[in-house]
Amino acid sequence: MKHTRITKLLSLLLALAMMCGLLAGCGGGDTTTDATGDEDSSSGDAVATEASDNTDQTEFDVMGAISALSGGYEDNEVLNSMMEEAGITINWNLMSDSVSEQVNIKIAGGDLPDAFIAVGFSNYDLAAYGEDGTFIDLTPYLTEEYMPNLAKILEEHPEIKAAITQADGGIYGLPAAEQMGTAGIGADEDYSIYSIPQYSMINKAWLDYLGLDVPTTLDELHDCLVAFAENDMSATYYGNEAGTTIPMSTGFDQWCWGQNIFYAGFGFTNWPNDVCNDLVLYEDGTVDFVCDDDGYREALTYFHEWYAEGLMDVEMFSQDTTQLMSKCQQGYVGVSTWWYIEELMGDYADDYVFLPVLEGPDGTYNVTLRTGGATNSGNLSITSACESPANLLKFFDQWYAGENVMQLQYGPIGVYFTEQDESGKWLSITDEEAQELYGKSAGEVKGQYEVYGPKLILSSYYDEYFYMEDRAIERLTDLYEYWMPYVTDTSVFPVDCVYTQEELDIIDRYKADFESAVAEQEGLWIKDGGPTDEEWEAYKEMLVNNCGMNELLQVYTDAYARYAAQE
Repeated sequence: MKHTRITKLLSLLLALAMMCGLLAGCGGGDTTTDATGDEDSSSGDAVATEASDNTDQTEFDVMGAISALSGGYEDNEVLNSMMEEAGITINWNLMSDSVSEQVNIKIAGGDLPDAFIAVGFSNYDLAAYGEDGTFIDLTPYLTEEYMPNLAKILEEHPEIKAAITQADGGIYGLPAAEQMGTAGIGADEDYSIYSIPQYSMINKAWLDYLGLDVPTTLDELHDCLVAFAENDMSATYYGNEAGTTIPMSTGFDQWCWGQNIFYAGFGFTNWPNDVCNDLVLYEDGTVDFVCDDDGYREALTYFHEWYAEGLMDVEMFSQDTTQLMSKCQQGYVGVSTWWYIEELMGDYADDYVFLPVLEGPDGTYNVTLRTGGATNSGNLSITSACESPANLLKFFDQWYAGENVMQLQYGPIGVYFTEQDESGKWLSITDEEAQELYGKSAGEVKGQYEVYGPKLILSSYYDEYFYMEDRAIERLTDLYEYWMPYVTDTSVFPVDCVYTQEELDIIDRYKADFESAVAEQEGLWIKDGGPTDEEWEAYKEMLVNNCGMNELLQVYTDAYARYAAQE
């Protein structure tokens, strides 16, 4: 069975700035308009609606996006079978480019199709078009009577319903997401593959040579790094040039290859993500930033000592993944972070083992978990032009059945899925089979048959219906069996919270500057030392007065409160 490799996650390196420049910066920008062009499209109170019992309409016009590699939907056997089951016909008006432009023309002119598919409407758009009546509220149809498959999912996964419910209480689009979690490998608890993005690893062959155990605390790791440096283990053990040993090398505040996992010994891990990097959710439901906590200050002071001793790579602030991999695969590096040991360490991989989550100087640790890709509702909306939403939604409800979404994502049974194993799970076509049968790679076959739209692939589907990629299985197994036992608090701030227009304006005004300011100081204090009491107080005042920290915190607190109330 052929599987693709998980794409390496890269992010831009945060630039470092001087403290004086930082204090002068971090000002709020201008507010921006939403996708509709309105300065404020925040919706008002939800209007109670009822499901229409009109079932006269059986032919529908659906407009939206399609892959440029697709062979079209008219002859798609999976879609045609589902239309026949629903007793409807769909006229597809699909395009692979200029989608937003053509959709805007349709909406502005009032020439609406019955539904838009795979357009990717933002929450701005959904709220605005819901308020002005362009899109109907789907809430009355999300029941066992009209959409039994989706209704069951929403009952079992209230977090999905919370993610698609707008601030006015309406739902103007069907949910779409591709979950990849530990449920997909048969685990009892489902944790996203992104929960802990950095896995730390150490050269155990070097430890054994020096008679050292795998460290369990930061202080023990410090001593191991010192031993690596003093004994020049790259030269001593691998025969590299003298002085090539780098005790620890990572990126700086990078998603899967940063130094952030080591902060767990001070009570937090500040992963880069699509909410503020330092935002955490505690077990009691409190939302907070860690970047002004004493534990954060202690962490930076602690790791400055490592940096000053030459234990942390001086190029950590500027190197890219190619440079890091080159160092690791030449046998220079004792400790690093990445998703997979084999991918990072190359021919030296067998000499490395994962590190546990390390205890800090006070004997405690805490990992801040993160969620994976967000659930969105911008891929299927029913317009006011549709006379019989129930008939059309009967068709789309079939998209939420496991074997159907499997075929919509990859290709039909008998084409992309060739046979079932002894457990009943479908096996995907190999590249060799695809070339022999179709003259294409397995990926090209997928591209030809993939259907865009409201596909919801639950983690459990990988355990029930088909296999995920081999690398994903490996990573999830490591996550569940090795890393999660070290996690003391599994609270996760949901990245798919829904925000009001006013809240989104505040995020737009402050978020980027806030995160940059924190990262700049983090880097400076690791390199140069500090902060002094005066610098620390000035930094905290700057975050509040110049970077909108209190306003941002209120936004995230309010958004989470609404999200939690929906669960």
